[in-house]
Amino acid sequence: MGVESIEYNGIRYAEIIWGDTQVEHTTFFSPADSSFQFGLLSHKAGFVEPPHSHRTVSRAIEDLQQMFVVQHGVVAVQLYSDEGELLREVILKSGDAIVLIHGVHAIQVIEDMQCISVKQGPFLGTEYDKVFVEVKR
Repeated sequence: MGVESIEYNGIRYAEIIWGDTQVEHTTFFSPADSSFQFGLLSHKAGFVEPPHSHRTVSRAIEDLQQMFVVQHGVVAVQLYSDEGELLREVILKSGDAIVLIHGVHAIQVIEDMQCISVKQGPFLGTEYDKVFVEVKR
């Protein structure tokens, strides 16, 4: 199924890498200026990357993006516009991954699931982590 970008009114809300996606070489799908980089690493057998570290660079990040990688189970992710209208529901299964970039989202577990969740830090505590929003039903 490949890679899918979900946009509305020129705003990117989410990016999905479906579990069956394959690339010939390392490929990042997020824009280079995105505060959260999203892609697939791909190398042929025998590839060796020399020991390395990454440069410390001061970055100002004003958004908070979140990534789910489904290890097992099935989960529905609902994406809402800034006005609270449902834009799309995405059903994710084992191997699928999504980056939530903009807007309001909700999840519904369809089959017992476990996901890897990654988001920018630092973590400021549960009272600051989520803002619950009324959406149109």
